[in-house]
Amino acid sequence: MGIDYVHGYTTAETCRLTDQAGTLADLLHGDTQYEPGSKVLEVGCGVGAQTVQLVTRSPGIRLTAVDISEESLAHAKARVAAAAPQAHVEWLQGDLLALPFEDQTFDHLFVCFVLEHLPQPAEALASLRRLLRPGGSITVIEGDHESAFFHPRSPAAQRVIDCLVELQAEAGGDALIGRRLQPLLAEAGYDEVSARPRTVYADETLPHLVDGFTRKTFIAMVESVRERSLTRGLRTEAQWEQGIRDLERAAEPGGTFHYTFFKAVGIKAADTGGAGSWSG
Repeated sequence: MGIDYVHGYTTAETCRLTDQAGTLADLLHGDTQYEPGSKVLEVGCGVGAQTVQLVTRSPGIRLTAVDISEESLAHAKARVAAAAPQAHVEWLQGDLLALPFEDQTFDHLFVCFVLEHLPQPAEALASLRRLLRPGGSITVIEGDHESAFFHPRSPAAQRVIDCLVELQAEAGGDALIGRRLQPLLAEAGYDEVSARPRTVYADETLPHLVDGFTRKTFIAMVESVRERSLTRGLRTEAQWEQGIRDLERAAEPGGTFHYTFFKAVGIKAADTGGAGSWSG
């Protein structure tokens, strides 16, 4: 299944993903630990920013990391080799709807910032379910771009964010998918689904979040669709620059920024035996 990654495969995007993972590590991963020896599948590992979090927070797991991009996998391998050389990771380039694994191969599935890019996320979740052993868990993390609000308010800034939402929809994805995680997982056949918000708030008293999230994660993400937005005629160059300037005011003294991620965990109902050790 081809994916139009709206942010692009660029050096700037690799840096953005790295900044995002580091800044949000505790917020998104702090309560996810897998038991040593368990077999974990990370679907859509990208450049390995989240992979590093998995193998360092759950040492001893047997991780398989899959991505459709060969270039991203190369980045991921190098990143994990540098950060966690003792980690047990197998790498695979492949389509998440046609993964070459036997049924019930894995104890846990981890899917982070992937569903937002898929035209049929429920189908993808249902396809992955066959790979999970009875009693195993799936953890899914996604954002919701309409949860972004900021001070000072600015229609021009809001419109450049809307460009990202619109372009992702045109590419077959859903930039607002975080709010849908619970029904999506339930529809795909997972049980005991629990979804909770993970909120980021940044102001001048939290400079690490202003820099790491407001500037280097969110504004950088919006900037990644600049050329597409101009080419599509969604904004003029002057309108785009004004919107970004206004959005950057949220990262200046007196500005504030808010965004909500959603993290959901589900279980594959056990036919025999109990669920493994997990949290999410």
